[in-house]
Amino acid sequence: MYPVSTEFYRQVAARLSEAVGGRGYYSGSIEGETSGAAWRLTVSVIVYRSRLSQPEGVSEPVSDFVPVWWEFHTFVDGSELLNDFSFARLREIVKNQ
Repeated sequence: MYPVSTEFYRQVAARLSEAVGGRGYYSGSIEGETSGAAWRLTVSVIVYRSRLSQPEGVSEPVSDFVPVWWEFHTFVDGSELLNDFSFARLREIVKNQ
């Protein structure tokens, strides 16, 4: 089993936030590589945002992803491995950014 580290979750959260852009709903796939493993997340999520008012202006960063459906795959040397990915853990990472 491939263990998904906190840094791995951070990378997935950053890539998902980037793919979502300004939308309130996202459905698609994102991919990346980290710690010797390639990964792919196929997901449909509802996107929640918080409103931050600062002297520089107002921003609305992602504050939560609520999954409608998801699949997470990890590959090492071209072979798929089971992993311990948890969407609940990904949500924790996003909420604590």
